[in-house]
Amino acid sequence: MQLAWLPGDLVAGAMLAAIAIPEQIATARLAGMPAQTGLYAFAAGSLAFALFGRNRFLSVGADSTTAPIFAGSIATIVIGSSTPYPALVGLVALFTGLALLLAGVLRAGWIADLLSIPVTIGFLAGIGVHIIVGQLPSVLGVSEGPGPLVMQLVALVGNLPHLNGATLLIGAGVLALTFGAERLSPRIPGALLGLVGASVAVAALHLDRHGVAVLGALPAALPRLGFTFVGVSDALRIAPVGVIVALVCMIQTSVVLRSFPSNPGTQDDPSRDFAAVGAGSIVAALIGAFPVNASPPRTAVVAQSGGRSQLAGIVAVAAAGLLIVFGGRLTADLPLAALGGVLIFVGMRIFRLADMLRITRFGDYEIWLVVAGALLVIVLPIEAGMLFAIVLSLAHGIYIVARPPSTELVRVPGTTIWWPPGSALGEHAPGERVAGVLVFAPAAPITFTNGEYIVRRLRELVGAAAEPVQLVILEGSGVIDVDYTGAHLLCAAIGDLHARDITVALARFEVPRAQSALERTGVIAALGPDRTFKSVHEAFETLKGCLDSTPPSQLGTKPA
Repeated sequence: MQLAWLPGDLVAGAMLAAIAIPEQIATARLAGMPAQTGLYAFAAGSLAFALFGRNRFLSVGADSTTAPIFAGSIATIVIGSSTPYPALVGLVALFTGLALLLAGVLRAGWIADLLSIPVTIGFLAGIGVHIIVGQLPSVLGVSEGPGPLVMQLVALVGNLPHLNGATLLIGAGVLALTFGAERLSPRIPGALLGLVGASVAVAALHLDRHGVAVLGALPAALPRLGFTFVGVSDALRIAPVGVIVALVCMIQTSVVLRSFPSNPGTQDDPSRDFAAVGAGSIVAALIGAFPVNASPPRTAVVAQSGGRSQLAGIVAVAAAGLLIVFGGRLTADLPLAALGGVLIFVGMRIFRLADMLRITRFGDYEIWLVVAGALLVIVLPIEAGMLFAIVLSLAHGIYIVARPPSTELVRVPGTTIWWPPGSALGEHAPGERVAGVLVFAPAAPITFTNGEYIVRRLRELVGAAAEPVQLVILEGSGVIDVDYTGAHLLCAAIGDLHARDITVALARFEVPRAQSALERTGVIAALGPDRTFKSVHEAFETLKGCLDSTPPSQLGTKPA
């Protein structure tokens, strides 16, 4: 930290406090915890990250993305358990923190890259729907329905005749003010203004006497260290929830770090920051709060308000501490509908419609991954939906690797370039084939996941050629590695081609790792001497003499 940064950090800290305090109180309600625990979580996350984190802007605290995940999971566990709900929440925070700490120590930042953007957007949309549906009863002034999301919606519709007009007006007003403020400038604390205005209206008009539920005063006490230990059976049921929450934290933290790097133009390994967020969750567990996470909007406020270091977060924590110690009565008339309006705004922001439209326009079939990810989280219990969404993303990635583009290349007329037919060949389209020659290009590492498929495609193309193939050139610019299974399959295919008097050569296997693997696993030896080349053109010119049915000078070509 530099002294010249102090004015900017103080301003950013004040702006962060104005945005974070109402959001943290609202998120505590979303987590099913007392309002003050949201501020405790904010303090734990912010201070731990200031001590151990690397990024200068990242804001850590209670998060509306993870709160529905662990709240929904614990709601089912607590039914058959003698352990109080807050103790189970603290255990989730502990497991989340330990998982993040382990990921940081093992430098496992790459784990966050395993989930594709469409699947991530899908399950975030599902969480957004959970938030919105869960807060509608508060905004409408009706009782909440039990059970899964669909049952809650049915109960909500049945309770509509009993809605409270004043409650609805407050919730809708705060939602509109929060949206409007964000549209004008992210620096305008629309949520804070809405909560203050709603509290004033309740106090002045005595709306609490007309069915408007209020939060009540915050206890004027700072958190105390302590942890409630639970039984082994509860711990075993809670541990997977903590791992899921940790994975979501890793994904979101990675996104924030990419969006707001400490030094523009560089990208640090996120592992240390994972560990710092994990330390925040562990501290939160020890002071009676819940898991913490990186926040994209709060981080944006720090960066855009002139913050230059983590001092901005410390200033905001100090403001939250002053509220707890001296200003607890300020929340006495705060209507729950106003908090519901803030949370519905958060849920709508999580539901990234613009990204969905962009994926629809440019992502081919991947919009169905968005839909599937959302439906899994909406229809199933939220933790099960999250797990299946993660499996869906991994299955999508495996499918891409297992069925890579493996195609024939054709020669661009008048050049030495070989290119996939039907792709952009510019003014040279459509390309030409050389009689008796097959140039085959697998665009992926050749491994146990796809080796059988790649070799099968090669054999299909050899069999489907209009004229007998005499020369096969394997073009390897897209092959970055070959494992033992892939090499074994390649050697078998090369042996079959040799048995049919077909010459086989390799060209453009450029990656040293792939070159070493081919040498080590015996693929080079299986080819025979002098059968590796730096380009397809070099391989063709060197080996075209093997096309013995036609003199090399009269080789025929035809359009692809």
